[in-house]
Amino acid sequence: MGCKGGSFPAQGYEKGTDMDTAKLAEALRIPEIAQFNAQNCPIRDVMSQIGGKWSALLLGALCERPYRFSELRRMVPDISQRMLTQTLRDLQRDGYIDRTVYPTKPPSVEYKLTALGHSLLMPLSSMIVWAAQNHAAVREARRLFDGQDAA
Repeated sequence: MGCKGGSFPAQGYEKGTDMDTAKLAEALRIPEIAQFNAQNCPIRDVMSQIGGKWSALLLGALCERPYRFSELRRMVPDISQRMLTQTLRDLQRDGYIDRTVYPTKPPSVEYKLTALGHSLLMPLSSMIVWAAQNHAAVREARRLFDGQDAA
């Protein structure tokens, strides 16, 4: 099994050439997936949170500067207050953001990225760019697949 076509950031890979899967994994420093199970899989554990519907949007917003809860709510208008609260708590629990409560009347709450959250921005931005560049192709693939079911 090899990878073909497209641009690829792995050292030693050139567009239009085959690259052995083991060499690709080595170039990307992908751990041997077979060693993981449901209890110790870092890929599933980390990706389940950052791959959530709202997490990438909120992390992307917080890369600019700290924001108050109400500002984040306005930035992502289609998120419910309950889902915003839950997603922010999950991101805080995983160490990506800090929550600071200021003793004002009413209390104001501000969220900002932690060092761990900042370290996630580069790989996350690559995924966001990839998604934007390939969204039409993914939608077309879904359309074709769904059309097969109708036939």
